[in-house]
Amino acid sequence: MRHFVAAFLLVFSLVLPSLSYAQVDIATAASNAILIDAETGAVLMEKKSTERMPTSSMSKVMTVYAVFSALEDGRLSLNDTMKVSEKAWRKGGSKMFVEVGKEVKVEDLIKGVIVQSGNDATIVLAEGLTGSEDVFAQTITQMAKSIGMKNSQFKNASGWPDPEHYSTAQDLSVLAYRLIKDFPQHYHYYGQKEFTYNDITQPNRNPLLYRNMGVDGIKTGHTEVGGYGLMASGERDDRRLILVVNGLDSEKQRADESARLLEWGFNSFENVQLFKEGEKVATADVVMGQEDTVDLVIKDNVFATLYEQEKDKLNVTVQYDGPLVAPVAKDTKVGSVIVKAPHMPEQSYDLYAGGSVAELGLVPKVMAKTKFLLLGKF
Repeated sequence: MRHFVAAFLLVFSLVLPSLSYAQVDIATAASNAILIDAETGAVLMEKKSTERMPTSSMSKVMTVYAVFSALEDGRLSLNDTMKVSEKAWRKGGSKMFVEVGKEVKVEDLIKGVIVQSGNDATIVLAEGLTGSEDVFAQTITQMAKSIGMKNSQFKNASGWPDPEHYSTAQDLSVLAYRLIKDFPQHYHYYGQKEFTYNDITQPNRNPLLYRNMGVDGIKTGHTEVGGYGLMASGERDDRRLILVVNGLDSEKQRADESARLLEWGFNSFENVQLFKEGEKVATADVVMGQEDTVDLVIKDNVFATLYEQEKDKLNVTVQYDGPLVAPVAKDTKVGSVIVKAPHMPEQSYDLYAGGSVAELGLVPKVMAKTKFLLLGKF
């Protein structure tokens, strides 16, 4: 029999909250947008976040993700060099100003992509990893799918306009999250405010790095077709938010709107800890054992992101197949706790037996079984 135990840690509603993830009503001038809490996955706001859109230089985050992956698996090192092709040297748009035929350190190329948004540096990395930009585009398209980007296709490494090159705000938020989570040792490059190469100093184009609001990355983008976009992330009070906006009209609007949405997200929501690692969550009944119950404990810290006006819509339920039958070994997985809140995807965390329960001896066991046969209960 499946047991359900409601855990009223706050003022929880008896009615399950809507799982449609309807967002708090906040308008934005962006054509496409999404704001998420990186700890809980809560979507704080969104606007056409699954609609395909041109991604311009925000695509370079995917290129850098592939480079970081190569660094981690040993195919590449920061001190390796890559040769600048004529194609890379001739590429228009934003540049690192690498010279054709020159060998450039991988670490400098990374900074040239992240800080200076160099299309030339992006192509050098793509060609250095796979031999050609076309092959690289196919590679990162498959890599994007493997990390959970469900609606993205890359036709080049830089985000150069192409009708078949697209992503979504939601996918780009997934990319930002995975880059920060998978490569924390390299993420610091996105907070670098300037980089000098070939005696040319260029500032990081991310306007929020200069606003003293906790933002530490990640990437701007702009094309005539796509407008002005930004992937941004920052931490405040141990919370990390990730924002993606696109389709804005100017650099100023991009900076101001992004700052406004992030400030709203930090100020209007809070992360509440529901359980601490190792905490007892509930008690399960045990039959045929030397103890009648066993504690159910959790091995994770569990948080929920709550909007101030919606705290009463949080619902936490413990589920286990019970009663448990002895013997029960400590640390055996015996159930789960389900966390539901309006802006969060439903979360499930395993519950484990907090102690061991030995089974009854032969005579008590026979007596217990007889009682069950006669009365229908232990």
